[in-house]
Amino acid sequence: MPVTSFMVPLGTPAPGFDLPAVGGGHLSLDDIKGAPATLVVFLSNHCPYVRRIEAGIGAFAADYADRVTIVAIGSNDVVNYPDDDAGHLAEQAARAGFAFPYLIDETQEVARAYRAACTPDFFLFDGELRLAYRGEFDDARPKNDVPVTGASLRAAADAVLSGTAVPEPQHPSLGCGIKWKPGNEPT
Repeated sequence: MPVTSFMVPLGTPAPGFDLPAVGGGHLSLDDIKGAPATLVVFLSNHCPYVRRIEAGIGAFAADYADRVTIVAIGSNDVVNYPDDDAGHLAEQAARAGFAFPYLIDETQEVARAYRAACTPDFFLFDGELRLAYRGEFDDARPKNDVPVTGASLRAAADAVLSGTAVPEPQHPSLGCGIKWKPGNEPT
């Protein structure tokens, strides 16, 4: 059963993080702050909703590379979902053309702090790291023939980059629920 994003209130400050990256090293929010826009997206390798749009996410990242800082975070329980471990996330990044850091949230504390609910779940912040958009990538879903364009996220990014409000309504993202470790489920 698909899950929708929680639609965190606009203007919410970006929660900090310091996480290990797929392939080595660590990355924190402080390391990437200062861009005119920052996208934090919660992804997984196994979810058909992510698989359907992953190449489109790679294309979005390439198109906005010089204007939007992007970081992906994998927060799923890898004991019960081993397709979402670091090795599989690295394969996904190569397959989808992700040229941005992919981080591992083993404790799931960052997913809880962001109030991430599903994969994919997109959080676009302005230059002050205040939430400007949370919602869908576009209308493409695993069981439809809608082309993957990233239209919703692209419109939001264009608005943030031009200093205007992101158009309403913002439609929640739809995807696989984050695979929480027992006891980590959000309240």
